[in-house]
Amino acid sequence: MREDIGHNLGEQEEKILLLEKGKRGILNIIFGRTMVVAVLLLLQFVVLFAFFAFLGEYIVIAFGSSFAFSIVMIIILINRTMNPSMKLTWAILILALPIFGALLYMFVEADLGHRLLHKRLEYLLKESRPYLPKRELPEALKEKKRDLYNLEQYALKHGGFPAYENTEVKYFASGEDKFEALLCELEKAEKFIFLEYFTINEGYMWGRILNILERKAREGVEVRVMYDGTCSFFLLPNNYPKKLKALGIKCKPFAPLRPFVSTYYNNRDHRKIAIIDGHTAFTGGVNLSDEYINKKTLHGHWKDAAIMIRGEAVKSFTLMFLQMWDVDNRVRDYNTYVNVDYKCPGKAEGYVLPYGDSPLDSERVGEMVYLDIINNAKRYVHIMTPYLILDYEMLQALTFAAKRGVEVCIILPHIPDKKYAFALAKTHYKDLIAAGVKVYEYLPGFIHSKVFVSDDKRAVVGTINLDFRSLYLHFECAAYMHEVPAIRDIEKDMQETMQISKLITMNDVKKEKLSMRLAGILLKFIAPLM
Repeated sequence: MREDIGHNLGEQEEKILLLEKGKRGILNIIFGRTMVVAVLLLLQFVVLFAFFAFLGEYIVIAFGSSFAFSIVMIIILINRTMNPSMKLTWAILILALPIFGALLYMFVEADLGHRLLHKRLEYLLKESRPYLPKRELPEALKEKKRDLYNLEQYALKHGGFPAYENTEVKYFASGEDKFEALLCELEKAEKFIFLEYFTINEGYMWGRILNILERKAREGVEVRVMYDGTCSFFLLPNNYPKKLKALGIKCKPFAPLRPFVSTYYNNRDHRKIAIIDGHTAFTGGVNLSDEYINKKTLHGHWKDAAIMIRGEAVKSFTLMFLQMWDVDNRVRDYNTYVNVDYKCPGKAEGYVLPYGDSPLDSERVGEMVYLDIINNAKRYVHIMTPYLILDYEMLQALTFAAKRGVEVCIILPHIPDKKYAFALAKTHYKDLIAAGVKVYEYLPGFIHSKVFVSDDKRAVVGTINLDFRSLYLHFECAAYMHEVPAIRDIEKDMQETMQISKLITMNDVKKEKLSMRLAGILLKFIAPLM
């Protein structure tokens, strides 16, 4: 029962909130990735014990063979197209634990559960691109807005994402504000509602939304809900799509976890997208779970951010959703959903460039957009991110920007949700602060916002964290904004958040707990795999 919710939701909402909570089956635990790692580690130690106990006279041959095997694997690894930090991590693992490291590497690279999915998504991305308008900035603006033009050329080439005019943007500095606006827009839906979220968890927030979705489905509105399959393994029952189907809602998990062979956890759908009738969309860090609106306290005050856009740029978000939804279907006619005729009430200033990032190609679109903002900054770059696990390129860009006189500020949580990630973030503090980067920790609690803003001119709000998983391994999305009025609201939120955050000094770094420093040092060599 849901006595802890403590709200008078009404009979229908209560019925929805009482949808049965899922439990992890024992077979999934036994055959999941945790068991794979455990079995490989056990195998490593069994082999070592066997050699020492029964084949001691052959120990030189055994270690020689193990060393040769490791060298062969390292040579293969070096010749792969991969981030150098990841190569180094795998190399250390293979050299330290040849059997475990090599077999784990082969298991992850073989990607038994994902190969068909990879091919299918590549096909969908190619076949659906024509539904977006083939457009570029007017010739007269190419030189005047060269930075925007260059970024659009990159986004068009590596994702088919154009920059749009005629798009209004509203910024939400909290999950609570986004939630209220989302409820309002869902009530207005007349044709279709698409929701794609990394996390959906039963409670007050999802109950309120689900009540509207069921009512809209009865009114003839097409409603589709998609969530990450690995996330649902912990939060929702396996038959949840059937439960929503009974309410008139189409529902599916993206890449559901498969026993033993599943490596989906490497390529999870981390996106958060809501689309109403093809003319209004939401994105940002806010998932559909009570902690995101502070109805449930996990790590102090939970601060998040999101945006709502209206107008032409919604086309790209609509297509992103349909591409993921149809991963197990044929490519259908998307014109009904994508080419919606909608005019902004007034002239919307600036440009909006929605984009997605896929782990299926070698192009790190999310990181490249962040680097473009940092490298083009003249006065300031202000960042909010929950995690700070940086590769060499990102660390160099941030420190170089500070060294050339740009004000670089990064706001991180003071109360983390993952202690290992917090320890890894702190390993970067010394280098960043020494270069002149200002590092803040949000004293009231946990920052989950993924926001960049620079020079009152350009900004990004989306789902992309500053860590290896978001930048290399997950499906992500965001909106790049150029000279839109909402950028002022984003910078205002940055300034207000800094006021209630602690500026970390080099003295704070020196006083850090020994346990935290040691954890960061020990974890850093496997950071690219976390």
